Amino acid sequence: MTLAFSLPFSRLLSGIALVLGLSLAARPAAQAQPADSSLTVGSKKFTENVILGWMAVDVMQARGFEVAHRSQLGGSRFLWDALVRGDIDVYPEYTGTLIQEILAASGGTRSTLADTLARYGVAMTEPLGFNNTYAIGVRADLADSLDLRTIGDLRRHPELQLGFSNEFMDRSDGWPGLQDAYNLPQDARGVDHDLGYRGLVNGSLDAIDLYSTDAEIEQYDIRVLEDNRDYFGTYEAILLYRTDLPAAAEAGLQQLEGRFSEQTMQGLNARAKIDQVDEPVVAANYLNEALNLEATAETPSRMERVGVRTEEHLVLVGLSLGLAILLGIPLGILAAKSRIVGPGVLLVVGIIYTIPSLALLAVMVPPLGVGQLPAVLALFLYSLLPIVWNTYTGLNDLSRPLVESAEALGLSAASKLVRVEIPLAARSILAGVKIAAVINIGTATLGALIGAGGYGQPILTGIRRANLGLILEGTVPAAVLTILVLALLEILERTLLPRSMRT
Repeated sequence: MTLAFSLPFSRLLSGIALVLGLSLAARPAAQAQPADSSLTVGSKKFTENVILGWMAVDVMQARGFEVAHRSQLGGSRFLWDALVRGDIDVYPEYTGTLIQEILAASGGTRSTLADTLARYGVAMTEPLGFNNTYAIGVRADLADSLDLRTIGDLRRHPELQLGFSNEFMDRSDGWPGLQDAYNLPQDARGVDHDLGYRGLVNGSLDAIDLYSTDAEIEQYDIRVLEDNRDYFGTYEAILLYRTDLPAAAEAGLQQLEGRFSEQTMQGLNARAKIDQVDEPVVAANYLNEALNLEATAETPSRMERVGVRTEEHLVLVGLSLGLAILLGIPLGILAAKSRIVGPGVLLVVGIIYTIPSLALLAVMVPPLGVGQLPAVLALFLYSLLPIVWNTYTGLNDLSRPLVESAEALGLSAASKLVRVEIPLAARSILAGVKIAAVINIGTATLGALIGAGGYGQPILTGIRRANLGLILEGTVPAAVLTILVLALLEILERTLLPRSMRT
C-alpha cells in the first residue's frame, strides 16, 4: 500500500516541475522585444494617442535608436507615473490634462508648465499643432428633436442617459466639475470611450464625452454641444519625455512640433478607426510624406501575431500557475494541519481573491513597473485560492479509517502525509489546479493593460477599433489554450493517480 501511494506524489512533483520548465523555456522569446530596447514609448488606450506614440517611435528610430512601443497602457495618470518611474521614456500627452489633472496640486499654468515638469525630471516638446479638447456629443436627430444646442440644454431633460469614459468620470476636469458647472440633474455611468460611441448609435446612451479630433464625430453624425460656459480648456497635444533622454532622440521628437492641424489629426484617426489601417502604418505613411523619413511599419501576418501573443501568454500563465502550485499546496496543507494558522491562511487567500483582478494588476505596477513581472505576481496571487482551498478540503475530507490505518502501521506524521494523505487528496488538489488554470488564462488577458502583452493585446485593439477580427484574434486562441491546458492536466491526472482512484 505504501508504494502505491508514494508513487503518485513523486509524479505530482514531476508534473509541477514540467509546468515551470515549459514556462521558463518560453520566457526568453516573449520578453526579448521590450526588455532589450534602449528606449521605450508609451501610449494611452485610444487611437490618436497610439498613432502619436508610433510617430515618436519612428522619428527616434530614424536617429539610430532601438525603440519599443508599449501601446494601450491605460489612462493619463498611469502613463505619467510610468514616465516618472522610468518605465517608459516618452509618451503623448495634452496640456489641459497636465494642468487640470496630473499637476493640479502644483498649481501650474501653461506659462509655468515646463518649469513644473522639470521638478519631476520631465520635459516636453512644443505643441504638435492641434487642440484635442473634451466635448459633449449627442446624435444629430436627438439634438434636433429636443432642441439641444448647448451643454446647458441637457438640464431641461433629466431623463437623458449619459455615459462618459471611465477616466472622465473621475477627473477633476471631468464629470463632477461639469455637473456642477452646468447644474445637470442626470446621473452618469462610466463606459469605455470607444464603446460609448456604439451606445450612442444604438440608443442606449443619449450623450457621451468626445475628443474633438475623434473620427467618429463625422462618421456617426454626432452633434457637438456648445460649451457655453467655457468649462473645457485647451488641450494642446505635446510629447512628454524624460530629461535624461539622449539629445539626438529629443531632436527627433522635435520634428513633430507644429506638424498637425485638427483636421489632419482627425483624418489620421479616420484612417485607423474607419479604414481599419494599422496605426504603425498610418504613422509611417504620414511621416514619410511630411518628413521624408523613410519609416517602415512591420505588418506581421495574423499567424505570426498569434504566435508572439501565445508565447507571451504562456509565460504569464505558466510562471504564475507554477508558482501558485508550489506555494498553494503547502499552504493548503498548513491550513488543514494547523488549527491556529490555518484559518488565517484561508482568510488571506480569500481576501486576495476578492480584489478585482484589474485593481490587483494596477497595485503591482508602482513597486514593480510595467511589463510581465507585475502581471505574473498578480496572477500568482489570484491563482492561490482554488489550489489552497482544494488542498485543504481534500485533506480534511479523507476517510478516518484509512488515516487511522496509516497511524497503526507506525508511520510518522511526515510519512503519513506524503505516503497516504496527499495521494488520497490528489484528485481534489488537481481539481483546484484546473480551476486556477482556467481563471489564470482568462485573467491574463488583462495583463495587456500594463504592458505584459498576451492575448489581451489584440482584444484591446479590436475593442478600440471596433474590429471583430482582432477581438477574435485574442479570444479564440485563449479559448483553445484553455482546452489544451485542461486536456494536459487531465492526462497528468490519469498518469499520476492509481487506476482505483480514477473516475
